[in-house]
Amino acid sequence: MRRRTAHALLLNGLLAVIAVLTLFPLVWMLSASLMAPGEASQFPPPLLPRAPSLQQYRELFATAGLGRQLINSAVMATGATLLSLAFNLTAGYAFAKLHFKGRDRLFRALLGAMVIPAQVTMLPLFLMLKQMGLVNTVPGALVPWLASVFGIFLVRQYAQGIPDELLEAARMDGAGEWRIFRLVVLPLLRPVIVTLAVLSFLGAWNDFMWPLIVLTDRELQTLPVALAGLSREHVQDVELMMAGAVLTVLPVLLLFLALQRHYMQGLLMGGVKG
Repeated sequence: MRRRTAHALLLNGLLAVIAVLTLFPLVWMLSASLMAPGEASQFPPPLLPRAPSLQQYRELFATAGLGRQLINSAVMATGATLLSLAFNLTAGYAFAKLHFKGRDRLFRALLGAMVIPAQVTMLPLFLMLKQMGLVNTVPGALVPWLASVFGIFLVRQYAQGIPDELLEAARMDGAGEWRIFRLVVLPLLRPVIVTLAVLSFLGAWNDFMWPLIVLTDRELQTLPVALAGLSREHVQDVELMMAGAVLTVLPVLLLFLALQRHYMQGLLMGGVKG
């Protein structure tokens, strides 16, 4: 009993240390964003602001004009999430439960594409969008989020756990495939839907490389791109940069914490099914 207690205390203490080391940069980032100009540049840097203020956030919106980019990021991340759900859910379900010629071969080919880095496909995708006149447009920025191999794989693995007898019973009752998918399958896919939505929103919100390439108009830029440009102009304004970082991290952090239970359930169950 004493040995188990000692092991438990040691393990919990180690986890507590790791948690503190992980959270400390985020906490200091928030603290620095509330400091007066130049306060965070002192040595050693203070852990807490002397007089907490929202001055840096007001400057971000009033002087730097990041309000527009914040809206752009929200719109694009939401659009990317909806498109990702529409295409990945239907494709994943089709690979799991519908029988068509070449299904398994096509799925194996998709899995092989997972080893190709996304950066490799950016140049040909950009050239294709240029030919279609979608460069520097919101639809062009959303194209990479239409479907992903990982999203299709995740939904397929989870959908394989749906009993075939349930689908056959719905077909015998006269329900069409679309009605079965909408009324029977989607409610059962709820955990993986939340998981895929969180992953898609986080990826689209934090995406830097593709919006930097395809969006040249400042009015269309997303928050990470605008913040990178702001850092070149205000490289010495640590407090302002920390406020911008908080503005970028906080929405997705709150979203993840709110949906954490469903996210973990869908990710774990989708990984062990099939």
